[in-house]
Parts: sequence; structure tokens; C-alpha cells
Amino acid sequence: MNFNSKITKCLFPVAGYGTRFLPATKAIPKEMLPILTKPLIQYGVEEAMSAGMTTIAMVTSKYKQAIKNHFKPHADIEASIKGTAKASLLDELNHASEQCDFTYIEQQEMLGLGHAIYTGKPLIGNEPFAVILPDDLCTAENNSVLKQMTSLYEQYPDHCIVAIEEVPMIEVDKYGVIDGELLQGSNNAYQVKNMVEKPSPEEAPTNLAIIGRYILTPEIFNVLENTAPDKNGEIQITDALMTLAKEGKVIAYKFQGTRFDCGSVKGFVTATNAFAKAEGLI
Repeated sequence: MNFNSKITKCLFPVAGYGTRFLPATKAIPKEMLPILTKPLIQYGVEEAMSAGMTTIAMVTSKYKQAIKNHFKPHADIEASIKGTAKASLLDELNHASEQCDFTYIEQQEMLGLGHAIYTGKPLIGNEPFAVILPDDLCTAENNSVLKQMTSLYEQYPDHCIVAIEEVPMIEVDKYGVIDGELLQGSNNAYQVKNMVEKPSPEEAPTNLAIIGRYILTPEIFNVLENTAPDKNGEIQITDALMTLAKEGKVIAYKFQGTRFDCGSVKGFVTATNAFAKAEGLI
């Protein structure tokens, strides 16, 4: 089945509580925590825009109103900085708000990433889409990670694509891990043969870990609907993708760029320091 190779929608699963950042995240969504002066969610939206996406679909919760507010106009603030040196500080944000349609749906229960993506089905419909987990902040010298992935998808429009990177073997139990064979003529794209969710180092087939960037075909919704919960009662996207991998429909792409794990305090600090250094602040 050939799907449209042009992807215009990006799904953001942002309903989680962010408990690793308590007490900061008791009242502030973790996606609103800033690297320098820009919140994580805005970096993610800008990456989606760089890949040509104009519909931003958020799977959120009743506690995440701040995310909605961030992408709405704020007349009082804009009036207060008009004509001052600060007037340009909202340019990037206003550009995103003007160029994109923002849609929202609430996830009533936290039942895993697969469940969060399935919850977004009414916002996506029957077309391919991207998924960004804003905890994973990615930078790249040329094309953004998602732009690299959409370029690959155009060559394989009936495949799902997951972004991967090599991680230390002692850290594989934090990730979904893939095993596969390089596609003919490629040095960075693999036909996925096997996927294991959070294996022990002894069980891991490789150290190629899936990170928070996906391109999914609408087939994924039917598969998720029929994917059994894991031992923790959660529906994992890795399990659903494994079903499609058995049909030869999943490619893993080793992206060019740098990923910061901003879902951990250590990674968040590392990202802050790297961005500060790049701006000449330290």
C-alpha cells in the first residue's frame, strides 16, 4: 500500500507528568522547561516545521494548559515590548503560531507511548505522520533530524522509520533496541529484523537505540489497537512496530546530528551548557 509521501502532520505525546523534574514540574509541564530562553516544546515544533509540517497535533492532559498558552498570542506582553530592543524575542514563536495549525486531544490515562500515539488518531486521520518526543532535543549542522527522516521516507513511502543512535551497552535498558541489516547501498539505514523494549545488556541484540523521532504510516493505528499491554499494563510503540517489522515495513535510520536526553536532569544540564557555549555565554 503506497501512502502519500508528503507528511504535513507531527504528533507530540506530551501528557506525561515529568516526575523526574519534581518539584519544578508540579505546576510547569516538563515540555515548557527552557534550554536557555526557549522551552523544549518550541524546539520540537521548529524541527517539525523545518521538515515541512504545518499541523502540530498534541496529545496532552488537563495539567498542560501552559503548552496551549505558549502558542497563543499574548497581546499584553506584545504591547509591552513593541518598539523596544526585546521586540524580536517573540518572532520565532509568532512565526510558528502563524504558520501552523495547533490541535489538541487529552490522554485520559498514562498507558505508554503506544497508547499516547493511538490517542492522537482523531487528530491525524488516515495519513502518514511524524512523532517528536520533545525530551529528545536534537541538533544538526545541516538538515534537521526530522528533515533527514522525511527525505528517507520519500524513498520508502510504505515504511515506518525510527531514528536510532549508538548508546553504551550498559544503557540499552533505557531504550527500545533494534537489530537489522543495512539497506543496499546505505551506511546509515537498516531494514529492521528485531526490536526489543528495554533489554538487559545481555539480552540486547545491538546497541542501536531508538530515540524520540518517528515517521509512522496510518497502519500503525490498527496495529496499536491489537497490541497487548506489556507486564506494566502499558502499550508500547516498540511492540507495535515489531509487528510491522515482521512484514518488512520498518526502517531504522542512524541520523546525523546530536541528541540531548532532556528527560533526565543530567542530559538537561548537558544541553543547557552546550547551547550556552554555542551562544558564547560561557
